[in-house]
Amino acid sequence: MNEQIPVIRDVDGGTARLLPDVDRERAWLLTVDDAPQSYVDLDEPTHLEFEYARRLAHVVDRAAAEGAPLDVLHLGGGALTLPRYVAATRPGSRQDVVEADRGLLALVAEHLPLPEGSGVTVHAADARAWLEAAPAASFDLIVGDVFGGSRVPAHLTTSAYARAVRRALRPGGVYLANLADGAPFAFLRSQLATFAEEFPELALVAEPAVLRGRRFGNAVLVASGAPLDTAYLSRRAAADPFPARVEEGDSLARLIGDARPVTDEDAIPSPIPPGGTFTVG
Repeated sequence: MNEQIPVIRDVDGGTARLLPDVDRERAWLLTVDDAPQSYVDLDEPTHLEFEYARRLAHVVDRAAAEGAPLDVLHLGGGALTLPRYVAATRPGSRQDVVEADRGLLALVAEHLPLPEGSGVTVHAADARAWLEAAPAASFDLIVGDVFGGSRVPAHLTTSAYARAVRRALRPGGVYLANLADGAPFAFLRSQLATFAEEFPELALVAEPAVLRGRRFGNAVLVASGAPLDTAYLSRRAAADPFPARVEEGDSLARLIGDARPVTDEDAIPSPIPPGGTFTVG
């Protein structure tokens, strides 16, 4: 049983809390202003508590042969859950993590340190600015998981951002992003339209209740210049504790409908979740 006590600290983005999981000896939930950000088990980095993190990991698992190292860029750091997973499952990977909140980075480094030789380099910087300055064709995977509180910042939703992602990816590389929305999906549809402009292959992974508009929730966008193994992704997502389904092709086109790509001039953050959706009291 975890007998650690909570850690509470003001960071750049609000009040951060590290809350111990009473059922796992060295596992912690990170929240910022009561919105869950990350869950980390220091003894078992392949344990992914959040469903969206599992869906991201399914894409990672299929990105190359089992155990083969990858070059990965993580935009948004949190408690570094997915970088820890990649380091554990694909030793020798080179990973860059870009996180703007220096206070949060300091908190995580102090209480949830990365293991020696993890291959993870953390950068305190704005995600888009760092991405736009990165060398072209330098990453196999780019993961977008940036939230200001519980909202995706506006400047990470636009066509210019999508072009920067495409430029930094190697041919056949994959972009995956954690997004959140609810019916009528104005934000999610606009993001799909924005990335469809840059990437010929697109998929969306979400729980059926979210896709049917019954509740607000997370959805994972997957984009690539090469065909995606959606059959594999569908099998993995359907087998999760909270099963999800994969939308692609015609069904995804119907979801996009008449949505238009987002420009820097008209960009807005993702919607505010309904009260209590993601909060931890």
